[in-house]
Amino acid sequence: MTAAMSSYGDHGRTQGRVWSRDFALFFTARAVAKLGDTMLPVALAAGLLQHGHGAGAVGLAMAASVACFAGLVVFGGVFADRFSTRRLMIGADLVRLASQSVCAVLFFTGHVVLWQICVIGAVNGAASAVFQPGVASTVPRLAADVQGANGAIRIAESAAQLAGPALAGLLVAFASAGGVFAAHAGTYALSALCLLLLRLPPAAAPAPEQRPAFRADLVEGWREFRSRTWLWSVIAIWCVLMIAAWGPTVPLVATEVVQEHGPRSYGLVNSALGAGTVLGGLLALRLRPRRMLRAGAVALFAFSAFPAAVGARLDVPSMAAAAAVAGAGMSFWGVMWATSVQTQVPADVLNRIHAYDVAGSLAMMPVGQALAGPAAGLFGVEHVLLTAGVVTLLVAAALLTVPAVRNLIRADLTAPVSGSPAGGPRTGEPETGGSVAVTERGSR
Repeated sequence: MTAAMSSYGDHGRTQGRVWSRDFALFFTARAVAKLGDTMLPVALAAGLLQHGHGAGAVGLAMAASVACFAGLVVFGGVFADRFSTRRLMIGADLVRLASQSVCAVLFFTGHVVLWQICVIGAVNGAASAVFQPGVASTVPRLAADVQGANGAIRIAESAAQLAGPALAGLLVAFASAGGVFAAHAGTYALSALCLLLLRLPPAAAPAPEQRPAFRADLVEGWREFRSRTWLWSVIAIWCVLMIAAWGPTVPLVATEVVQEHGPRSYGLVNSALGAGTVLGGLLALRLRPRRMLRAGAVALFAFSAFPAAVGARLDVPSMAAAAAVAGAGMSFWGVMWATSVQTQVPADVLNRIHAYDVAGSLAMMPVGQALAGPAAGLFGVEHVLLTAGVVTLLVAAALLTVPAVRNLIRADLTAPVSGSPAGGPRTGEPETGGSVAVTERGSR
């Protein structure tokens, strides 16, 4: 068992493999927060359009949050490795509770000024950048079965993603956009309460006088990130997926399905995608592949079905079926990836590496979304979506061509073996073909 696993494993065993009082609290916090986050786009779109703003204003308000998050999450990772992650997460939730409450008041009173909404979005993004890195190290501190814990959280988040937009639509229809923002603020309050009640085992941390400078921590995180071939290669390949497949797929699928079949059909396809992600989470609870990233990459092939089905102009049931298959594949990959990072990277740098992971994963998505319109104008929506399907196949194949990725052995199967020299291979080292010795842990 790796150092990362052993640093949290004893606590997990005393609390049960996955479910315990503390994991249930964290599970609830994540599910409720995800429910609120999926309600936000509906509230922003409905509220801003109702007060005379256009689609550009909606995009600007959303971009303010994403830009601050992507730009600051690396620094949030350093803070998470230097200070109490639980306190940072509670503080971030309280900041977002306050900001979303202010936003609710603005919409309730009808005093909606775009720059104020953008500032609130930027504050939310900054708070999320402080919150997110701590998620990576919290899961293995609460459950010995890290894969099972990630699978359970993925299922909850997928279910919230299905319910959130529908709930937001009802609140807008029967109350107002302000009511959605008030409910969103309430989800942060509940999340903060759950985290306040959470009991985490102490994490090893240097004394304040021994703690390196902030910049040194930042540099060390980058050095640890790039020293792991399996880690940085996945992120590099993932950037291609974001630019050429995932980024264009999101807006172009919405446009194509709504124009050809109507918004109700798009809702059906989107729900099928969400149902697929739930299925992928359930599969991740059951299947325990020896080489997790290899299995995840194979599952990722399934995502190509979604853009390809829409690009091929199949009927709505066929597109919904393809969306469900794609969601299952993407969700299974997500659990395999999160668990691999969380169990292969040392606990003392995990939050920083998770921050680099998140920043690298998100960085290229806006680029892909921005290029979707011009590419569709030049080549046609159908051709861009079919190309996205092909790129997904190539990305999954590329992951399998990297020895450090396809040969990475799950951490709980690489404990010292009796009779092997020096206890057998080190955790994370590929049995064959690996280019680097991989130490312990990280997450998405």
